[in-house]
Amino acid sequence: MLNLYPAIQPYEQHLLSVDEPHQLYIEVCGNPEGLPVLFVHGGPGAGCSEDHRRYFDPNQYRIILFDQRGAGRSTPHADLTSNTTQALISDMERIRELLGVEQWVLFGGSWGSTLSLVYAQTYPERVAGLILRGIFLNRPHDIDWLYNGAGANCVFPDYWEDFTTTVKLNGHKSYVTAYNAVLTGQDEVARMAAAKAWSSWEGRCIALQLSQEAVESLSDPHTALSLARIECHYMLNNCFLTPNQILNNIEKISHIPGIIVHGRYDMVCTVANAWALHKAWPDSTLHIIPDAGHSSKEPGIVDALVRATQKMAQQLR
Repeated sequence: MLNLYPAIQPYEQHLLSVDEPHQLYIEVCGNPEGLPVLFVHGGPGAGCSEDHRRYFDPNQYRIILFDQRGAGRSTPHADLTSNTTQALISDMERIRELLGVEQWVLFGGSWGSTLSLVYAQTYPERVAGLILRGIFLNRPHDIDWLYNGAGANCVFPDYWEDFTTTVKLNGHKSYVTAYNAVLTGQDEVARMAAAKAWSSWEGRCIALQLSQEAVESLSDPHTALSLARIECHYMLNNCFLTPNQILNNIEKISHIPGIIVHGRYDMVCTVANAWALHKAWPDSTLHIIPDAGHSSKEPGIVDALVRATQKMAQQLR
């Protein structure tokens, strides 16, 4: 079973000013002459980490990472101003132009798979290939499954009780709207408690077996605030996409090779997302990992993703 490549450091870093007040953190690692790949992180709002550089052979790839608006090392932290899917797609284009990339591979998991697919459907001529994990298609039941008591709560009733006790409905039509009211409110203590509860709920559901590391990472105050605020903002607005937008526009990327990796027991984004995408996308291959959930760090997921990057490099080079 394959593991991550050894740790590497970036040789190039940028702060890119986009729409005010946002500045994006960007880093480049690996081979300056290699196959360009853009790592598109999840959440939205989670940001990148050092391990995200390690899915790619640094001799084969020019590895580009960026923190999306309000996330990670981008500033201002957890800011919702002009924070939309369309704005993030424009940011990705600005990054491509800044770095002089003609075509690149997109590597995205969870929300990163959503954003990668929408970018590819917007700029298909700029995408050489797609490697996607933990597919999220942003259909109403995909949102309700995790956040509105339509599925994941039945698997994790104890964790769901903590989620629904911290922020109650109190007249709101859904927990997304209830949490959004607190996360954008003026009570700083309540806002931080809601952020930790939102992020802990996701962290507890993320792996086939409970990963305390994932829970602690996502509930770290810095990460929790951006993850909860931005994620809730996007879910409240249906990720700023039209109904079933990705599958309705799949013909725009039908010629682009894609590799899909999804855990059989993914309780954050169900495997039905990956199956629907694969069936609609003729040039995709789907790998369902039998002993994994949603986390990109589970051994079977790591193995499949590293094999996918090797295969994509071989196919495109």
